[in-house]
Amino acid sequence: MSRVSGRALIAIVSIVAVGTVLSFGIGKALAADDVTEDQIIKALAPTKKPLTRGLSAGPQADPAATAAETKFVSTIRGRTTRSLSITEREEIATIAKDKPNIDLEITFDYNSADISQKSLPAVQALGRALTNPDLKGSTFVVAGHTDAAGGEGYNQELSERRADSIKRYLMDKYGIGAADLVTVGYGKSKLKDPSQPMAEVNRRVQVVNMENQNTASK
Repeated sequence: MSRVSGRALIAIVSIVAVGTVLSFGIGKALAADDVTEDQIIKALAPTKKPLTRGLSAGPQADPAATAAETKFVSTIRGRTTRSLSITEREEIATIAKDKPNIDLEITFDYNSADISQKSLPAVQALGRALTNPDLKGSTFVVAGHTDAAGGEGYNQELSERRADSIKRYLMDKYGIGAADLVTVGYGKSKLKDPSQPMAEVNRRVQVVNMENQNTASK
């Protein structure tokens, strides 16, 4: 598989054993009853590209890498969570690192993939945001993460089921297309804070916008 730079076209949502948070960096997640649709839209909005061909102070995207990213994302659209190979999961994580993302505090019922009642407002705000015209044309990844408690197999399955639960809710309630929501589970393999493997910050849902580069430039 082609090597891809840390840039992408997706929104990832990662899931967790007991609670969940949206993001790739270490930081505090927005509480379920605090987050707003506007906050999510601003966090996930693709970066606007300059309309001129003049000199730019920032690094320029590698056309070959961008094409490789686009091609890879097209191969995982519409796939089931469990159909993704370990290599594909790693590719998704690499691409998503530098993409627009947001931390959301989303919890699930104990030992379950059922979204908790207190977290429904956050998921609903997410649904409204992902259907906003400003985010049209993007592919969003829903990725699940757990803390270090429990076995690898159990946590992997739980993270996948929780990612699928978020996806189903967004599809059923907001009509988001299945191919626009890529779900992936990481179990406890990618702790947000490795120095505190049991911390709740590791139990998270991540949403990352791997925006279409052509769409973002318009």
